[in-house]
Amino acid sequence: NPAGRLAACAHEPCLPDLSALGFETTDLDDLPITAGESGANAQLEAFAPRLDDYATRRDYPALAGPSYLSVHLRFGTLSIRRAARLAWSAMSAGEGGGAETWMNELIWRDFYFQILFHFPHVTHSAFRAEMDAVAWEDDETAFQAWCEGRTGYPLVDAAMRQLLHSGYMHNRLRMVTASFLTKDLGIDWRRGEAWFARHLNDFDLAANNGGWQWAASTGCDAQPYFRIFNPVTQSTKFDPRGRFIRRYVPEVARLGDKDIHAPWTLDAEKLSHAGIVLGQTYPAPIVDHAQARKLTLARFEAART
Repeated sequence: NPAGRLAACAHEPCLPDLSALGFETTDLDDLPITAGESGANAQLEAFAPRLDDYATRRDYPALAGPSYLSVHLRFGTLSIRRAARLAWSAMSAGEGGGAETWMNELIWRDFYFQILFHFPHVTHSAFRAEMDAVAWEDDETAFQAWCEGRTGYPLVDAAMRQLLHSGYMHNRLRMVTASFLTKDLGIDWRRGEAWFARHLNDFDLAANNGGWQWAASTGCDAQPYFRIFNPVTQSTKFDPRGRFIRRYVPEVARLGDKDIHAPWTLDAEKLSHAGIVLGQTYPAPIVDHAQARKLTLARFEAART
């Protein structure tokens, strides 16, 4: 009854039913994202006083270190020129290294735009052609465990659950999880790229592709293939008190600050005291990092010969 719908809309907000077009109901309204230019302005104003500390705080997911402006840059509600102007003004005033570090991140964003424009083959293959010869693993069970945050490595699991819960992932953790998928599990970076594309609110083809190829050592100016993040070392360094882990992996929350990063190394008494039964209440590691590292080195060396 179109007339009835119009009458109803005259008295209260009326949203169209988009389910018939294939759209799914989401919880975006519950997320702390204020859309539009007003939301971008508010977020930029909140970040400005923290800019000086950006270089020292940005790698710690439990701290308010990042700008949280990526979604606004992605959708154009914040001009990249305005962001760069803020960084340049702070740099000119000699207000510390935070502004310079942030400017470099903005430059990386533009760099990946240039890569995508000049080398469009990166959307489906490696920037470095020789890296298309890498023999990736086909392990669906491991891939699903990674997607769902069930790898047995608390920091990796916390990051993946943050993505599923909020559509956001801290930048340091994007590198950690990408390295884990490609270097620990040996799974094709394109599968991880597609998963991030599906779930990230700030998904941008150029940045997402560039970040994944960087982590997988297949891209332009990527990290060397023999540089492999240790997920436990990353955890102890960037979430030393386990605050971020406890938020998203409550199964291990009762462990101490030193123990929470690698539960499988603990004795039965400590695990029992924390209410953990490996393989039941929380997964045992799906891969041994040291062994996986050896396999990755061999995988890339074979591709280069």
